[in-house]
Amino acid sequence: MLPRFLLTSFVLHRLNKRVMASFFRSFCSCTTALLCYCSNSKQILPMRTAYQYRLRLTKQQQSTVDHWLELCRRQYNYRLGERFSWYEQNRCDINACPLICHLPELKDRPDFYSQKRDLINSKQLFPDYKEIPSHTLQDVIARVEKTFDRWLKGDINGKRSGKPRFKGRDRFRSIGFPDPIKPEHVDGRFIQLPKLGKLKLILHRPLPDGFKVKTAAVIKKVDGYYLTLSLQDSSVPALTPDAPEMENTIGIDMGLKSFLTDDSGKEVAIPQHYRKAEERLKRLQRGLSRKKKGSNRRKKAIKRVGKAHLKVSNQRKDFHYKTAQKLLQQGKHVAHEKLNIKGLARTRMAKSINDAGWNQFLQILSIKAEKAGLMAIAVNPSGTSQSCSGCGTKVPKTLSDRLHVCSECHLTLDRDHNAAINIKHLAVGHSVNKAQVTSDAIAGVTEKPALYA
Repeated sequence: MLPRFLLTSFVLHRLNKRVMASFFRSFCSCTTALLCYCSNSKQILPMRTAYQYRLRLTKQQQSTVDHWLELCRRQYNYRLGERFSWYEQNRCDINACPLICHLPELKDRPDFYSQKRDLINSKQLFPDYKEIPSHTLQDVIARVEKTFDRWLKGDINGKRSGKPRFKGRDRFRSIGFPDPIKPEHVDGRFIQLPKLGKLKLILHRPLPDGFKVKTAAVIKKVDGYYLTLSLQDSSVPALTPDAPEMENTIGIDMGLKSFLTDDSGKEVAIPQHYRKAEERLKRLQRGLSRKKKGSNRRKKAIKRVGKAHLKVSNQRKDFHYKTAQKLLQQGKHVAHEKLNIKGLARTRMAKSINDAGWNQFLQILSIKAEKAGLMAIAVNPSGTSQSCSGCGTKVPKTLSDRLHVCSECHLTLDRDHNAAINIKHLAVGHSVNKAQVTSDAIAGVTEKPALYA
């Protein structure tokens, strides 16, 4: 039995080693991120875009894709379980650790490279994994790495995601092919992918000239299979937008009475796709709840419910793209409020706000504006509805007051119209509150939309 003071010194020494190791890893990651930012800040990134096509697969190809999806799902869960086991066995709160305790040897943390090397053992134990391309399996491990790091460290903005969850059956819906596809492998309506052969796709629009196919992903949705191609062209010049002024800027106010109102008073009606489909969704969901679990009729009912939800989602996305296109066709910057949409979605208006899809619309608007050489400017929403756009006087209103009437300058406008003018003034710098332009031309949102969502 060691003396108490020696055991205490040993424990503190082990804990200090953990603290220093954690600090060194954090310091290295921050230094690497800073160096990457400094090195990339002077570079002009090539233009990237994504095209999605519907696939027409044979029965054999559908069976192969489904089998690969199931194998990748199991690999994802296994690698995520390895990381959870390491985290549970090696974490230790210093302020809660007693002086006399057993400290096991620290295990090596599973990372992308160690798990990638272990794929050889997986292929030996389970020969089915030999059918899948190696880089596709490595892409699965890269997903595990990303989702686990987002939970512990957060993204580039420091925002942390929730704890990763294991993928249930039919919850792993895409497989990636990270290698660039050669031009000779794209032949009209056919594309050749590793170990899948030639896949027939519906070429509703041709691939743009000069773009190279960098990556591909096969996605399984409720209504069929799709192929997403990530395209890149380094010859497209970067467009530098002009500074926002009164003549080249539009102000829009997002709402639930109308989807948006611009500074000229023009309104875009809100379509309410989910509200219109709600009765049918209720009927389909009731039919699903009455089906016996595991039966074929329940599977068919699940597919009908999924298709109904997918139709609502597609209608909403189509409306967002068309609305953003109409705004940007005027060739002007678009200013809008920087709303806390996640917080608003927790209120009594949650269903209407989620049905409107403000967050998705702002993402689409920002990316389309960037490609057009314009800006989507997010401004501070404080006081935009209360202040008078004519004289700046604060006119208190409740949410039910839809008309703005100023007692000083006698300006009478619709509430949303008045707010859109104030938003435009903030964007061009006509007020004390300056416009807040987010980085990477993604205004009002914290991250770019996922390529394979």
